Amino acid sequence: MSAAFNDFNQKIIDEFHGNAGKVGGGFAGAAMLLLHTTGAKSGKPRTNPLVYSKDGDRYVIVASKGGAPTNPDWYHNLVANPAAAIEVGTEKIDVEARVATGEERDRLYAEHAKPMPAFLEYQQRAKRTIPVVVLTRKG
Repeated sequence: MSAAFNDFNQKIIDEFHGNAGKVGGGFAGAAMLLLHTTGAKSGKPRTNPLVYSKDGDRYVIVASKGGAPTNPDWYHNLVANPAAAIEVGTEKIDVEARVATGEERDRLYAEHAKPMPAFLEYQQRAKRTIPVVVLTRKG
């Protein structure tokens, strides 16, 4: 991952922490969470800011990587280590990740894209089926 991308993410993370989970710029008004994973190869803690949607009491995130042809690192981390945590607003929640498939994946992706049509463009550009990950609160 490039240093510029890491800097971009770190600024969002800092703004998220400084404003009780709210961020501005291109993500103003978007539902944002911080995803805490364990590196699949390194075993190190990783944090990624992501737009989310909800399906009942579950959180839904999409491994779009802006329409890139490959999945983001955080996706590989969750597949390897599905136990994770998220920060939503000022709350930290332990979650279990599961990759949605078939009709569930398609429904969740369409719902996720409704308020954020860029995700429809990402799917067209990606030339892969973009994974949808469901995060369920533990306990």
